[in-house]
Order: sequence, then structure tokens, then C-alpha cells
Amino acid sequence: MQRKMSAASSKPQTSAESFCRRSRAPPRRTERPTLRNLNPIFRKREPSEDNTILTEKLLKLARLRGELNLSSRALATVPEKVYEINEPDESVEVTLDGLVAKEEDAWWNQVPIRNLDLSSNQLTHLSPKIEKLNTLNALMLHDNALTSLPREIAQLERLLRLNLSHNKLCELPHELFRLPNLRYLNLSHNEFVELHPDISDLHMLEVLRLPKRLCSSSPHLKILDLRDNKIAELPDEIGHLQSLIRLDLSNNSITNLPYSLSTLPHLTSLQVEGNPIKSIQRHILQCGTVRILKTLRDRAESAEISSKSSNSSLLQNFDNRAMGGDGLNSPRRQPVDEDSIFPDRYKMRKTRCLAVTMQQLNDVPGEVFEAAADENVNLVDFSRNRLTTLPLGLLAMKDVATEIIFANNLISYVPPFISQFTRITLINFSCNNLSTLPQEFGVLVTMRELNISNNRFEYLPSCIFELKSLEILLARDNRIKGIDATINGLGSLQRLATLDLRNNDIEQVPPILGNLINITTLDIIGNPFKLPRHQTLEKGTEAIMSYLRDRIPT
Repeated sequence: MQRKMSAASSKPQTSAESFCRRSRAPPRRTERPTLRNLNPIFRKREPSEDNTILTEKLLKLARLRGELNLSSRALATVPEKVYEINEPDESVEVTLDGLVAKEEDAWWNQVPIRNLDLSSNQLTHLSPKIEKLNTLNALMLHDNALTSLPREIAQLERLLRLNLSHNKLCELPHELFRLPNLRYLNLSHNEFVELHPDISDLHMLEVLRLPKRLCSSSPHLKILDLRDNKIAELPDEIGHLQSLIRLDLSNNSITNLPYSLSTLPHLTSLQVEGNPIKSIQRHILQCGTVRILKTLRDRAESAEISSKSSNSSLLQNFDNRAMGGDGLNSPRRQPVDEDSIFPDRYKMRKTRCLAVTMQQLNDVPGEVFEAAADENVNLVDFSRNRLTTLPLGLLAMKDVATEIIFANNLISYVPPFISQFTRITLINFSCNNLSTLPQEFGVLVTMRELNISNNRFEYLPSCIFELKSLEILLARDNRIKGIDATINGLGSLQRLATLDLRNNDIEQVPPILGNLINITTLDIIGNPFKLPRHQTLEKGTEAIMSYLRDRIPT
């Protein structure tokens, strides 16, 4: 019996049992991951990886449109091909057979890069090669981690818009302040404590701190964004920004608001949330802009009355000595009271503005301008009066005035002494009876804006073509019959960006006007010319300029 069982146990295995046993896999051995094997999601990008972001398709599209959008691509560095985008692609083989098939790749169909968007990435710096992109009009660098900018950015002389907000900048290269055409600069949400005073050389700014020179040299600033910085004090000179509409001071360290804010005539939005302001009660701050400005205005008037009552004799003696006893505040000539039509020294000193409008004036005493010059007044506004020429006393302000406004008068003659205003940046002679300007007008090389709308001009005076710094020329609603766009005419104004010739008698628009590549706003509607057609005019400046360039004889 035992022999049988032993024999049974020693029987050979069946083929099925043998197959199952052979097919069993050996036990799996697991290896612990090492740092060398890991591929983390959040890691530093290599330049080689960034270079792959700019594909040939994106590159080709950018060269056709003049725009490149690399926003939100997690870039740590700018792809090298971006800096070479304006250079011809030598790797493209041009053959006679391929000209038709690949016409979109042809160099004559490519346009220089104008808009570059590198926002919402991880950039910490820019290469000095940025200077190769000197055709840029707009550069978007916001929402990055930039700590500095290369000085070569000053080579972008055509740049109009620069957005550097939401970075880690604490200073700017002083070369940046040499950009001649910059209109929009956003520096909010950075780490600035102060800015270089040369920033006042820029015209349209949204900055983080206000050097005194900035206020006096930017009278046309409309929007100022200073939120999320470390500003502790707002200077009185902010009252110079007479065109300011919106001021955002949110989330700073401001404890006191200057009275000069109440003198800003167009300020409709004042944001002060997130500041430890102690000089104004909290419930007033919560009431908004109108209530805040009224509080500041009431306090300024109270302080002025108090100052005058306590120092009236001292001020009277000072004015008599300074003006020979016969000055602006002299009791014999023009006593200072609430009914006086001329502002007193205190107001001019605080606002740097001499504004006397809607008073039906035929003339202005010379002492008014002498007092304004003593207080370093920059802005002179005598609009909506009945003046027939510029008052001779205005000459007293030739070394201090930067903006002169004599709109809505009866002026038919501009005296040659206007050429002595060496610091002038804006002149407004709109709504008068002018038909010509003196030849001496052409020496005003600091002029940036000229408004001669609603007059009687039949042509643009040749002296205007000598204003090499002119950026804005407004000449609508005249009797202008033609446009001189040659190099001796408008073609000589290399910085001209805005040209308004609406509602004139222009019978022909010269195609060479399209060569003024810096013009971003062109208004010529309301004239009797037949070309360009109205449909083209409605498409805007870019379409008009393109239409004109296409018709330049070759």
C-alpha cells in the first residue's frame, strides 16, 4: 500500500501543471526613488526649454502682424529668437519656384515687431539684447519678478507704452528717462522708495513716488496710479497736476493729505484706502472723493484766513517793499479781498497757476504777471475773456511759464515777443481770430503741444514746421486748404504723434503723409477731399496711414 502511494507520488507532472508553474512571475522588487530620478513640477526652467516656447508658427505669425504674445508661458528667460525677430531668417532658402508657394514667408510681407507681451511669466531680468527691438511701440512686462532693467532699454526710442507693474523693482536705470516718445509708464506694485529725479523728463507717467520736478513738468497728466507702494508723504506740488482726473493712493503709508489736492479742478476719483491717515476722520474718508476734497478745501480756507489775520501787517509791508508800494496786493491798486478777480500770492504760490477766466477782460495789468513770475507760476490761463492780443506784461513770465492758455478770446495778433518763452511746452490759442503766426514762433523748440483750432487759418504757418519737439498739433475747424507733408513741412516734425485737421477745406491728402510713422492719431474727417473714402476714415488712423503709404509713387 505504501509502495503504491509512493509510486503515485512519483508520477510525472502533467503538461498543464508544468506550464502554470513556469509562467509564474518572480516577485517584483521596488526601488526607492532618488533625487536623480525625480522630475518635479515646480522647478527652475532652463533657457533651452524657454527657447522651445517660440515655435516657428508663432515666429511667422509675429513677423506678419508685428505683434508677439508670450504671456503666461512660465518663462524664466526671454527666448533668444525674440531678440532676433527683426533680423532676416537666413535659414529660409529662397528659390524662384518657391516665391509664389511661400509668399507669406517672403521678407517683403514681414513687418517689424511693434508690440511685445512678456507679462505673467517668471522673468527676473532682461538681456541687453533688448536694444535690437528698437521698433517696439508697446512692451508689456507686468506680473514678473524683475529686479532690474538693462540700460540698453533706452535704445527703444519708439516706445509709447511700458508696463512694469507687479515686479520687484526698487530702482530704474537713468537711461530709461531718455525715451523720447514714452506716453504710458506703469510702475505700480513694486518696491520703490524713491525715483530718480530725471523721471520728470518723461511726459505721460504713472509713477510710484512724486519728485517735485515731476509735478511741475507734467501738467497734462490725467491718471496717476501710486497704489501698493511705501509712500509716506504726498508733496504739496501735486497741485501742479491741473489736468489730473484719477489719483490712486491705496495701500501706502500716507498719514496726511496736502491741502493742494483740493485745488485740482478735474479730480473726480481719489482712492486712499489702506493708508493710516490721521488728519481726516474715518467716516469722512468713507464718504468718498467729493467729501474728502471739500474737507481739504474748507481747512485750506480756514488756514489762509488765520494766516492773513495774524500776519497781515507783515505781509503788507513785504508786498509794498517787493513791488514798490504799488503792486498786485497794494491797497491803492488792487486790494486783496474775496471779490478780487486776480488770485493772490498765496494761491499762486501753492498752485503754481495764474488762472483768470470768464471775466470779460480787455487787458491785464503788468503787475499781475510780475507777481506771478515772483511766485514761479508755470501755468497761465486767461481763456474766455475779450483780449485782442497777448498782454505786454506777459513778457515778465518768459523764464518761468511752461503752459499758456488764451482760448476763447478775440485775439487776431500774436506779438513776436512770444519767441522769448524758452521753457514753453504748450500753447492754446483755440477759438480766436488768428490767421497767421509770427515767424519768430518757430524758435520755441521746447513746444510739445499747439492748439490753433477754431481760427481763420487758410494754411499751416511755416513757423510750425520748425517746432522739432512738437508732438500734438490741433488745427481743426479752420479754413486750411492743403497739407504740406514734405520734409520742409509736416515731414520735418519727427515726433508728431497727434494731428487733428478735421472740418477744414482740404481738397487732397498727399500720400507721403503716410511716411510720418510716429503719428498714432490722425483726424481728417469733415474735409471735401474724395480720397481716402469715408469707409477708410472710419477704420481709424492705422488704416488711413496704410492706405496713404500704398499710394506713394515708386
